[in-house]
Amino acid sequence: MSGTVRQQKYGRLIQKELSEIFLRDKRGFLGNTFLTIAEVKLSPDLSIAKVYLSLSLAKDKNAVLQNIQHHKSEIRKALGNRIRNQARIIPDLVFFIDEVEDNAQRIEDLLKNLNIPKETSEE
Repeated sequence: MSGTVRQQKYGRLIQKELSEIFLRDKRGFLGNTFLTIAEVKLSPDLSIAKVYLSLSLAKDKNAVLQNIQHHKSEIRKALGNRIRNQARIIPDLVFFIDEVEDNAQRIEDLLKNLNIPKETSEE
């Protein structure tokens, strides 16, 4: 995580509250998708929050992301209701798919498929 201490604290608060919102309040439009909020990065003025979502069991990740984008105003309103006493600014939410897990799996598959010849001992 980069940024100032203030950005980091505010990011953790937003991450925690969004997790609760997705878990309890907005479960209806997610269906059976298992969603994890991997990270929240805030702009220096705290007006924009980039939310990275890990969708590990989703069949069509882009469809889930589009559905979340469609309900973004509802999610932001629920976030505002939850943190209104702790923050002056409710940031605009921008959602992204976190691809760290996919990249790690791809690298692991590449390493498994490497054909490394055995070392021959020279006498």
